Amino acid sequence: MLGRLFGTDGVRGVVNEQLTPELALRLGSAIASHFGEGVHVLLGRDARAGGDMILHAVAAGLLSSGARVHVVADGGFAPTPAVQYAVKELGYDLGVMVTASHNPPQYNGIKVIGPMGIEVDRETERQIEEIFFEQRLRRVPWSRAVHDTTVEPRVLDIYVEAVVDRVDKTLIRSRGFRVLVDCANNVSSLTTPRILRRLGVKAYTIACDLSPIPYREPEPTPSSLAEAARTVTALGLDLGVGHDGDGDRAIIVDEKGEAWWGDRTGALLSAYIAEEKLLDTPKRIYTAVSSSRLVEDYLKPRGIEVAWTPVGSVNISYRLLEEGGLAGFEDNGGFIYPPHLLARDGGMTLALFLEMLARRSVRASQLYGELPRYYAVKTKVPMPREKAVRVVEALRQEYSGKPGYRVLTIDGLRVDADDYWFLVRPSGTEPVLRVMVEARSPDRAKELAESLVEKARRLAAG
Repeated sequence: MLGRLFGTDGVRGVVNEQLTPELALRLGSAIASHFGEGVHVLLGRDARAGGDMILHAVAAGLLSSGARVHVVADGGFAPTPAVQYAVKELGYDLGVMVTASHNPPQYNGIKVIGPMGIEVDRETERQIEEIFFEQRLRRVPWSRAVHDTTVEPRVLDIYVEAVVDRVDKTLIRSRGFRVLVDCANNVSSLTTPRILRRLGVKAYTIACDLSPIPYREPEPTPSSLAEAARTVTALGLDLGVGHDGDGDRAIIVDEKGEAWWGDRTGALLSAYIAEEKLLDTPKRIYTAVSSSRLVEDYLKPRGIEVAWTPVGSVNISYRLLEEGGLAGFEDNGGFIYPPHLLARDGGMTLALFLEMLARRSVRASQLYGELPRYYAVKTKVPMPREKAVRVVEALRQEYSGKPGYRVLTIDGLRVDADDYWFLVRPSGTEPVLRVMVEARSPDRAKELAESLVEKARRLAAG
């Protein structure tokens, strides 16, 4: 494994198709070497193939450098937000989650979680990387390597209780909702159906059992949730939700079977939170440059400031921590509700959405119908990172200073025109250039995306 250990597209951890036990062992030791002997670490995992092997290798590395390791009960299985919440509420020094989140099932990875339940910042990652690559690992002598791993049985229970307690249970129960949950054969299976039952919601499930071979790609998108969407309409349900591999994302499917990107859901929830829940909180939200312009179109008239951030939920988490605000979100389905956790949480997102539906007494499609309509095309162009950087720079030079365009360069290049906008940026986890285009019509969005992809290929070849 060459270069950086930690990705930048919101994974915030090692993501590797060939994450070996040897690498995991060394990384566990590097983490403990950085944080110091005697730290208490909560260790969890998702249901990916090889997860148990990687979990035990990480535990061995942590123990070898003097950490006290506590594994989530029943094999370590838990959604990432459950582990994050438990780290914060139970007073752990840090957490480690074995997961590759939304990435394809052949990948695995490791996330490092700080004591506030937020994935550690870039500087901490850099220091861990230095220890890892320079092999400055601190091993404790045999006389202090006396602690076995212990089991932490409280994680799932306190997480489910926390989500349920943050919403109006009586109000939600009164609506008699029927909701489909697509768990991608992963760890949200252990919590989201429980949350729904506690809220008096009748839960219908797809792939809510643990399997290392999921029936769909772990990333919830309108295309990967096609079967869930068909099931919602066939059964006449109120809505559906699709989670990613570790349960920190939620993509909502309305009763008509339309799946909505997370920035749409985030805009609706942010306005609701401002009006009904956090009345004394600064009216400001944080969202990544990959989010639609409809966020501004919808929230600014409601007196809510929109602050743009680089892609990656951890960037949003630390802005919320430092500056305060109503919420944070990304287009990928990650939503952050600060009174609960300064990290994205798919279970909390769903509970808040149900409360909003119940209080507004409307159908999901009616809520989404309030939003300005933009049509999105999201694609990627395979190329080495250095070429992707060159393409972004060439496009920046082309558009900067042009009248009629707003240009943002905090992460790649985002250009807003009158009736469309686009974003190009090098991926932090794959050798690709990510391209996103939105326009007022689907034909215009497709035309612009095709033109942009062709231009990117020419610039990369030049």
